[in-house]
Amino acid sequence: MNLLIYLIVYPFILFISYLPFRLMYAISDITFYVLYYLIKYRRKVVRYNLEISKISNSKKELIKIEKQFYRHITDVFFEMFKFLSISQKEIKKRFIVENPELLNDLAKKNKSVVFMVAHHGGFEYFMSIGYHVPHAPFAVYTPLSNSYLDNLVKKIRLRHGAKMISRYKAALFIKNQLKENKLFLYGMAADQSAQIRSKTYWKEFLGIKVPVFTGSERIAKEHDLPVVFGKMKKIKRGFYNVEVEMIAKKPRSFDNYQITDIFVSKVEKQIKNSPHLYFWTHDRFKHKDKAPID
Repeated sequence: MNLLIYLIVYPFILFISYLPFRLMYAISDITFYVLYYLIKYRRKVVRYNLEISKISNSKKELIKIEKQFYRHITDVFFEMFKFLSISQKEIKKRFIVENPELLNDLAKKNKSVVFMVAHHGGFEYFMSIGYHVPHAPFAVYTPLSNSYLDNLVKKIRLRHGAKMISRYKAALFIKNQLKENKLFLYGMAADQSAQIRSKTYWKEFLGIKVPVFTGSERIAKEHDLPVVFGKMKKIKRGFYNVEVEMIAKKPRSFDNYQITDIFVSKVEKQIKNSPHLYFWTHDRFKHKDKAPID
């Protein structure tokens, strides 16, 4: 069955990737209509997330944000498909790092870096960050259950320089790799729901107490890696800028969870500034009723 799904999906992705942008976005518009109005893909989850996070007190405004989100997220996936064919020149025109000097300065000090991001804006464009910085880019991700599609996703992202690391093997992989004494950038999108364990860290996110990933902070402290945040901005359809913000130059000087708290705060600010660009289909608040009582 997994192979069958792949054989159906791959030709479609390949077809989309070779279309001119104007035609690709026209098909994205049609796909938005199908997903939102006909299939109603995860609409209950999206609406619940928007309502519980109190992005707006106006139901009319929430529905407007909801529709804008579906238009945007459809574009995001079509843009990822485009990565199979888009040139380096074109992608560098569409994704710009506003202040690469921050990462360049760290490179001059021979410092690898933990690059924290959110599923916000055109987050797939982060896979081309290596075109703008001297570090070799790696991205920590959750492998797909379909191994054929998982390999396809890795192929798409690798085409523009980002090598993928399974989050289940990331800590050991990074520990061994840093022995090479080269410059690495470890991209970590740590804004989604963490599994509940005895030592799980709970933190308010958009007013709701939820389990939070702390692996980025632990890895940074273990290896004394500076931590930065990639603040993405959508300029217009298909064009994004990212501003790199320092979170921790010397992570070992920060209290436990302080780096994680700063990251969460930055993500919240990003969402409140442009809520329709966040990844609302993720069931972020599914564990809210399991939060420990203070």
